[in-house]
Amino acid sequence: MSIDKFRVIAVDGPAASGKSSVSRALAQKLGYVYVNTGAMYRAVTWLALEKGVDLSDAAAVERLLEDSRLEAGIEEGQSCFRVDGVDPAEALVSPEVNSGVSKIATLSCVRTRLVEMQRQYGLRCDSVMEGRDIGSVVFPETPAKFYVDASVEVRAARRLGQGLNDPVALRDAMDSARKSSPLTVPAGAWVIDSSDMNVAEVVTEMLRLLQPLGILPLSE
Repeated sequence: MSIDKFRVIAVDGPAASGKSSVSRALAQKLGYVYVNTGAMYRAVTWLALEKGVDLSDAAAVERLLEDSRLEAGIEEGQSCFRVDGVDPAEALVSPEVNSGVSKIATLSCVRTRLVEMQRQYGLRCDSVMEGRDIGSVVFPETPAKFYVDASVEVRAARRLGQGLNDPVALRDAMDSARKSSPLTVPAGAWVIDSSDMNVAEVVTEMLRLLQPLGILPLSE
């Protein structure tokens, strides 16, 4: 996958590390499209739950994907994702989806389908793409890679602040142990510990590191 035409900034990290907030803010600073790949996996999880499909049944999930229309687009400067014409929106952060998305994310049939859709953004626009395998699998050749982390305690507190009560340590273990595209620090990535940093501070550090690559913020 060549990204000679458009720049892709990869932002990976575990649950509640702050990668979504900083990726969105970084994209705004640069005038890039913000791509939330986690929302894609959550949408597929939502679809499977809606259809009563066992999230652990790879064959059943694969059939579901074959029978469904998945669309990845851009609206108001960020990615959007529809399933059979429907945007699941707020349902993506429901307790049911939140507890099931790691199961869906372990399935190679899901990852293969969604990775290809994610790569299409690299052919369409400059983007800040966040997820768990962007710098390692989706765009391993991009020179702009970040891994945003934070302590388990801080991430658990952030989750509670979002109204969610999922165990981040368990999520980490599932994401890191899966056979297909496990969570890992991509080769050549800049690692940022956001435990004691706010969003603005992380973005400032990212912009500093990106400057030698010629990636500069919009004039303010």
